[in-house]
Amino acid sequence: MHQLLAYLRFWLRSGNAHGLHSPFVFGLYTSVVRHSGQYRAYAAVEARRRQLLGSPHSISVTDLGAGSHSGAGVRRRVADIARTAAKPRKLAQLLFRLVNYLRPATILELGTSLGLTTAYLAAADSRHRVVSFEGCPNVAAVARDTFAALHLEHVEVVEGNIDDTLAPALAALGAPVDLVFFDGNHRYEPTLRYFELCLAHRTEHSTFVLDDIHWSEDMERAWETIKAHPEVTLTVDLFYFGLVFFRRKQPKQHFWLRT
Repeated sequence: MHQLLAYLRFWLRSGNAHGLHSPFVFGLYTSVVRHSGQYRAYAAVEARRRQLLGSPHSISVTDLGAGSHSGAGVRRRVADIARTAAKPRKLAQLLFRLVNYLRPATILELGTSLGLTTAYLAAADSRHRVVSFEGCPNVAAVARDTFAALHLEHVEVVEGNIDDTLAPALAALGAPVDLVFFDGNHRYEPTLRYFELCLAHRTEHSTFVLDDIHWSEDMERAWETIKAHPEVTLTVDLFYFGLVFFRRKQPKQHFWLRT
């Protein structure tokens, strides 16, 4: 019910390219959000998705995040994880286009799951580095199989609770983070803590993408707090994702755009 009401509020407030006066946001919207063409990389990742959806195997899952609306237990079928936890094709491909458009050199993903979204992030450009964080070793093992099947050798998986692994991994990067996809913990306090940790390693050209910003009241509160942060100059609310930018000489602006 919360998400339904949140979407109605978003729909009443949001628009499309008509009336966009920001050249940057207009280019992002037309070339990334509303782009309807196909890329060759899509087919391979979707073939892997079909394999996972047809998997007969079950694994033990350690859930360190905000849990699941589906109420899944500790022992879960790989096919069920692929069906309920993996990003839908439309949204994962939007992330692919975002990476393809922005060309970030270093990408962080907080929440690997089975590696399908990671694969889209990585397949957009084989020259960039993708570091993905996953709390459950058994889920990470399936994700590594995904990367091997798709020949994505530039993906690194960091296992363990993100509370413990994110700060040392950021310190060891040796480079700024150009794009971060936050999908590891759908609660207010961890979301803000991870945001602040990554903030110290960004540049004015970095992009942060927050998943499920209207998933709960907690996430909506986190999104509003991030929008108000003094380092944030531009945000784009796509309902399912929130895009955050730090562009200098940019007046603070917030956009609500339909996908």
